[in-house]
Amino acid sequence: MQDTTEDWGPFGRPLFEDPTARALSRVGVVDVGSNSVRMVVFDGAARSPAYFFNEKVMAGLGAGFAETGRLNPEGRVRALAALVRFQRLAEGMNATPLTVVATAAVREAEDGPEFRAEVEEKTGLKTWVVDGREEARLSAQGVMLGWPGAYGLVCDIGGSSMELAQISEGRVGKRVSSALGPLRLQGIKGGQKAVKAEIAKTVDALLEEIGTDNKRLFLVGGSWRAIARLDMERRGYPLHVQHEYRMTPQGIQDTVKFIADHTPEQMRAMTGIGEARMALVPLASLVLRQVVRKFKPRDIAISSYGIREGLLYEQMPQRLRDRDPLIEACRWAEQKDARFPGFGRALYQFLLPLFKNDGEKRLRIIRAACLLHDVSWRAHPDYRHEACFDNATRANLGGLTHSERVFMGLALLHRYKNSRSGSRLEATVALLDEKEIKQAEILGRAMRFGAMFSAEKPGSLGELRWFPKKKLLELWLTRHAEELFGEVAQSRFQSLVSALGAESNVKRLRGTPEG
Repeated sequence: MQDTTEDWGPFGRPLFEDPTARALSRVGVVDVGSNSVRMVVFDGAARSPAYFFNEKVMAGLGAGFAETGRLNPEGRVRALAALVRFQRLAEGMNATPLTVVATAAVREAEDGPEFRAEVEEKTGLKTWVVDGREEARLSAQGVMLGWPGAYGLVCDIGGSSMELAQISEGRVGKRVSSALGPLRLQGIKGGQKAVKAEIAKTVDALLEEIGTDNKRLFLVGGSWRAIARLDMERRGYPLHVQHEYRMTPQGIQDTVKFIADHTPEQMRAMTGIGEARMALVPLASLVLRQVVRKFKPRDIAISSYGIREGLLYEQMPQRLRDRDPLIEACRWAEQKDARFPGFGRALYQFLLPLFKNDGEKRLRIIRAACLLHDVSWRAHPDYRHEACFDNATRANLGGLTHSERVFMGLALLHRYKNSRSGSRLEATVALLDEKEIKQAEILGRAMRFGAMFSAEKPGSLGELRWFPKKKLLELWLTRHAEELFGEVAQSRFQSLVSALGAESNVKRLRGTPEG
């Protein structure tokens, strides 16, 4: 009998089993920007695809545009060579046809049409030139791919322009575009005073057009990501994952000063950021400082998803957009890598009584952890716990805050090892408070018991009953399960009981075929 959506409960039927959803796999997108030309090929779970291939060339098409009104000649050569290569690579990956989008430099340059014609002649690729408002919409859609239900203001900076877009309830609202790209600002005469005046005047105009009611700010673009990396360096932040990295208004002011106090060479040595990107960071930091001062957001988040992901989102039917990217990615990983695909859902149901008072936000992370509990089984046993932690905290996952990454990673660590004492992971674990650390340890030990109790679905062998006020954990077993509850299983169960600070009882279930 075929499973229905209801049968899957809180998970929903996995979309990668749906052929229409899988049609979105191996999708190739090229973004021809003012500073870089990048090709990304997406694959994996349809709602939360992985980066099957990702290559960038810092061509600098928009360098010098403010003075000449034309594309940079050297940039044209480099961009064309990159596009020829990308087309050949896409053919070899079965990722054709490529979707190619060009933004500010190509759309505004006098020789933009000539460049597009040359690209088509050499590669057969048609280049879709988007205006500023459309660029803003696509970038905003990229944010929504990573954060379903996101709301606030998306700010996307490129080499030659900066776009703003409001998002709310799965829709893109008001959109505006400006010339605040750092390549464009390089062409302003009169030194830093004139640059700051131009930034202030333009941001004031943007504020008047789009309004001030935007308490959350999403930052999209390579220059913003470079600033975030420097913010991490200044703070000594231990988790160098930029997606969903949070900054405060005061922190941004401090980082802008930090940038002003260091040379590009010093900052490159700290971060490994390329020369071409780092050269734009000082100007971009002045723009960000003014945006934050004027728009006054309370919450500032980095989004690694932008126009390329927005193009993928464009191709998704609404039913696919509505799915949870975290759960879909974890389901895909389980299907691909676990020893017993499908066991994660059964494990979640078995452990659920322990977490019945947790809210939906936490239960979502517990589901994801259960799905991932076995995907690193091929790692060396001595390092499997660390591999699990690294997989959760550093994986390309959407819809996951940094604290949620660390919580899930810590739970998966304890799925394979009781102790983490003295490990290299302590600095990252410190992003959680003591209560969250304890909850992650309980989840990990619960998965450790439930996963090794039997290769069968644990719910068919017994059930857990948790009485938090009495601090009592009961394990009710079928007669058949009593034979499986050997000394190793008993040890794992007692480890869970210890983590809960509880007493335990083991009882026999009546009224079952085995009982």
